Amino acid sequence: CLWTLAAVIKEPLKDALVPRAGVLKKLLAPLDAVLEGFYNAILRHHFDSHHYTSPYSEATNNLISFIDLLEALLASRIELELPLRCQRILFLKVSYVLNLISSSIPYVIKKKLILLLKKCVLYKSREDAKSGSLFLQTPSLCEDMLALSNAVLQVVSLTWLNQIPLSGKSSYFGSSEAAPGDDSQGGSDQTVLRALSLVVLKALEFKIHNSAEAEIK
Repeated sequence: CLWTLAAVIKEPLKDALVPRAGVLKKLLAPLDAVLEGFYNAILRHHFDSHHYTSPYSEATNNLISFIDLLEALLASRIELELPLRCQRILFLKVSYVLNLISSSIPYVIKKKLILLLKKCVLYKSREDAKSGSLFLQTPSLCEDMLALSNAVLQVVSLTWLNQIPLSGKSSYFGSSEAAPGDDSQGGSDQTVLRALSLVVLKALEFKIHNSAEAEIK
């Protein structure tokens, strides 16, 4: 069901002749509360259980399908002048995603979530993209980016980054030491390293542009 819904959301985005806003609103508006409920229920789940130890388990595949759905909702957001709650939830409740990244889920899911965060910090509404301004003009997006930035900076000021692996095996953020019992000498995943760094820098940049001088210091 998750895969089908993601595919249906993506389909109008491929066709320039389709009135995308109308189609997406008709599809998503009745599901708005349901999708927010999915987000809360799925991402607040206890992911340290044995069901998620294998990257090939059914539970892991279901979670990957849900992340694909979140990506589709983010991509569809640009089509609606006033985004629905289900298209904003990833920004407003990003703490669930941050907690999930630092849990013991398989590396493939952590990487997908980090790359999804990167898409969030680089996201611009159609109006902001047209204006070419470095500062966001759309009120809802500005509010969402501030919520995301606050959450990211809050966990970064703690020990969150130290818990993020930079490869499927041995390399961690800020360290190339092998994990206990791991004899391999694999290098860092440069894609994840760049994405994580960009997420932190963009969060800091947006926070600085929207804070008083005393708070910035």
